[in-house]
Amino acid sequence: MIKHHTKNKGDLGVLKVKVDLYQQGFLILSPETEHSPFDLVIYRGGMFKTVQVKFRNLAKNGVLEIPFRSSYSTSKGVRTKSVDKTLIDIYAVYCPQTDECYYFDPAKFNKSITLRVKTSLNNQRMRTHPASDFRKVP
Repeated sequence: MIKHHTKNKGDLGVLKVKVDLYQQGFLILSPETEHSPFDLVIYRGGMFKTVQVKFRNLAKNGVLEIPFRSSYSTSKGVRTKSVDKTLIDIYAVYCPQTDECYYFDPAKFNKSITLRVKTSLNNQRMRTHPASDFRKVP
């Protein structure tokens, strides 16, 4: 496997999230197309939820930065568009440095969320989102 390729990272993220969701007791459904606005659908207790999976490396300052946008290439260059959060119930983020998955409802946040994995240098806790608080599907 070519480790630096974006598609391979995305595939690894989806696989890790699927295993984690299975261990949380969800039935996992996969769309038959890569063009859906979500990567998975999960089901438990009579409820379906759409899931968008992201692969994110831990930044040097100990955080995972998750913007609600996607990028893609066209013949005219790279394009970026905002995610339609009305189509996504859950964001699932896989981080290879922690080998953990993190889950949240994107509708509860503005244009991005930053999850803190490591304690900040000044030990700030107010207005931070400890990644450990996001280990289970909301």
